[in-house]
Amino acid sequence: MRKLFGTDGVRGTANIHPMTAEMALRIGAAVGRYFRRDASGVHRVVIGKDTRLSGYMFESALTAGLTSTGMNVLLMGPVPTPAVGLMTRSMRADLGVMISASHNPAEDNGIKFFGPDGFKLSDSAELELEALIEAGVEPAQTENIGRAKRIDDARFRYGERVKSSLPKDIRFDGLKVVIDCANGAAYRAAPEILWELGAEVVPIGVSPDGVNINDGCGSTKPQTAAEAVVAHGAHVGICLDGDADRVILIDENGKVADGDQLMGLLASRWAEQGLLTGGALVSTVMSNLGLERFLNDQGIGLERSAVGDRYVVERMRSGGFNLGGEQSGHIVMSDYATTGDGLMAGLHFLAEMVRSEQKASLLAEQFQPVPQLLKNVRFKAGQTPLEAELVQDAIQTAEQVLNGQGRLLIRKSGTEPLIRVMAECEDEALLSKTVDSVVDAVTSAVTT
Repeated sequence: MRKLFGTDGVRGTANIHPMTAEMALRIGAAVGRYFRRDASGVHRVVIGKDTRLSGYMFESALTAGLTSTGMNVLLMGPVPTPAVGLMTRSMRADLGVMISASHNPAEDNGIKFFGPDGFKLSDSAELELEALIEAGVEPAQTENIGRAKRIDDARFRYGERVKSSLPKDIRFDGLKVVIDCANGAAYRAAPEILWELGAEVVPIGVSPDGVNINDGCGSTKPQTAAEAVVAHGAHVGICLDGDADRVILIDENGKVADGDQLMGLLASRWAEQGLLTGGALVSTVMSNLGLERFLNDQGIGLERSAVGDRYVVERMRSGGFNLGGEQSGHIVMSDYATTGDGLMAGLHFLAEMVRSEQKASLLAEQFQPVPQLLKNVRFKAGQTPLEAELVQDAIQTAEQVLNGQGRLLIRKSGTEPLIRVMAECEDEALLSKTVDSVVDAVTSAVTT
């Protein structure tokens, strides 16, 4: 079992273990040694970050650790997470690092790693890294210390890659688009790319100050964008999260559409055009049962993975699929990107609006979701509420109640100290009662 790494890298509150400058230094040295296994040749790592205040601290600490092992560090500044995967491959780097806690509040931060192929690391690689971090590594000889350099055009390289994923004849002239960048990593790239493609852009969440990332905006708080869409008479809204690897859509009426609806649209269109490889979409256990039914009616399969876009990508690569994602808005189009790319997915939705000449409201509601309820219970470090007998009994009872009528999913979040309780059932009264029974048991276990 991994102790340091979660669903998506190392994450926590800044200046509290494990997200301290000292720990980042150790992590940088360990990962530098891991990817620089021979002493010959030039070894390089690209580092991107979002707009959190603590990003400066972690960027410096990681750079110190990496250069101490002989790695040359290329600093890209604020860029979306998918740009790191792209630049790792494009610059023939040994490693890519993204400093971000994604959709978490500003006081949190995290460190994600990409291998030389531009894909996130496997569980087994993270286990090896944890051992190196704990044991410590010998620094390089003095003459082999690495250098650090700023890369100024990473945002522009990323923008060209995103635009090249669209058909060459697609432009967004006449479309008014609200783009909510969550005061995060895409605050410059996203409005620029939309403008270059011809859209009339209404930008919000584009004034980062180090502490306002995801604060009342972005994919986890789409109400601000929804209000802006209605107020400006926009055709559509695109909400990104702090590192721009997820997207939530807003139709012209201000209605919110999640990743399941976007995946349903893309999968059905790609299947019609003969572009969907493997005949299936890959999503997680969290995706709505309505999506599965919608796809099956069209002869498209749904492959489910563990929660986390990294696990979605692993299933896509092992099965030869080119489209996957999560209900939360990670959309992975592996023909163009190595990880979830919220902006790219949003642009493909706009492209379908142009191609089909249909409103966002028609395209963003592909199926009727089965009623789904998700509640979270926060716990403290060291607590293991899912092991409590009263919680186990509550889960068993809930599963018996839902048997044949719905499904229940209980899991520990990989990014926050939360127990997530989710259920689906056509009977909404039964759904609420079942979820509440488990939530009450978990809450009791946490507070006693």
